[in-house]
Amino acid sequence: MSEMINNVTQRKEMIKNILRGLHAGKPLEELKAQFAELAKEADASEIAEVEQMLIGEGMPTADIQELCDLHVAVVREALDHQPPPETIPGHPVFTFRAENQVGARFLNGLQDALAVPGSAGLAAARQQLQKLMAFDRHYLRKENLLFPYLEKHSFTGPSAVMWGIHDEIRAGWKQLDALLESGPEGDETAFIASVNKVFEKLDHQMREMFYKEEKILFPAAMDRLSEKEWADIRAQESELGYFVIQPSADWKPAAKEAKEAVPSRAGETGNAAVAAGEIPLSTGVLTPEQINLMLTHLPVDVTFVDEQDRVRFFSQTKERIFERQPAIIGRKVQNCHPPQSVHKVQQILEDFRSGKRDVAEFWIQMMGKFIHIRYFALRDDAGNYRGTIEVSQDVAPIRALEGEKRLLDDAG
Repeated sequence: MSEMINNVTQRKEMIKNILRGLHAGKPLEELKAQFAELAKEADASEIAEVEQMLIGEGMPTADIQELCDLHVAVVREALDHQPPPETIPGHPVFTFRAENQVGARFLNGLQDALAVPGSAGLAAARQQLQKLMAFDRHYLRKENLLFPYLEKHSFTGPSAVMWGIHDEIRAGWKQLDALLESGPEGDETAFIASVNKVFEKLDHQMREMFYKEEKILFPAAMDRLSEKEWADIRAQESELGYFVIQPSADWKPAAKEAKEAVPSRAGETGNAAVAAGEIPLSTGVLTPEQINLMLTHLPVDVTFVDEQDRVRFFSQTKERIFERQPAIIGRKVQNCHPPQSVHKVQQILEDFRSGKRDVAEFWIQMMGKFIHIRYFALRDDAGNYRGTIEVSQDVAPIRALEGEKRLLDDAG
């Protein structure tokens, strides 16, 4: 038995069978007993790997998410004995962990405020909740930085399962905030019961997420991501922001890694590989075909005029609002408009060129359409005028929208 357990592949298969048992509804205590010996050898990241394997085999992500707490309960004893990953202040994982500690204190403060009776308690609780809701910055960095880099290593389980729980926590924040804002309306006992019910679920979900990050996600990420990838993440973090914590400068990746790290501002391709025939852009690489497909499928007409006022491009969408022909390419834009409106075009270009304005917009009604026409000045990083882009769109269908639509229509 012990020889089998020491085999990583066999161990993962055994964990998988335990999780399948949970999915099938077997008693938790029975499965914990099965796991007792296996837990002595379980690695921090193996539970996440197994969840990912089950997703790959077709088990719905929603089911995995519902079982996630049970999964952790089965392996909790083993995880409790694992030390947290060691990092230096300034490293992304150090910042994540520090934020968790502050988040736990804010949860405690919210719980204490909710225990205070009367309007003073409600006001204090709502104020504490507003502070706690800023923890969304932590989740945004996970979703938009850590998860993409883990997915580069084919490690997709955390993003599939954790993101859904993030959204449930966000919904809990909003629900609790709405309750606290409205206050008791008649039956105060029922109101307090509702508040406690929402808070208890929110408190449990956030604390379980702290644990899963500390014991599963962060160790797995440290095992997989290179020093350069952590440097890339660190370089991009500030755009998304932090929760209370401001990372120090103590952690410094190797000089070569730091030099190659993706900068935190737009305008750099970063470390995306550029293959033959691809064009490096500010946030990615595309082929000319992909650029053309993207522009011709936008629900807007786009025309680009360079700094010399010459038309360099227009998009050939399926249903153009204004007629354009390839013959206008290279033509002065002033010559593309009738005499009675050319003075408006000239004024826009002069204002853009001088820096007097950056946007000009108009709207007209014709042939049952409500046409929104916008002009945007294009400037390089040094602020130099580099041309104008015109965007036209029939917004009549948008103006007619009411209420909400959250479900996808059936295909066909």
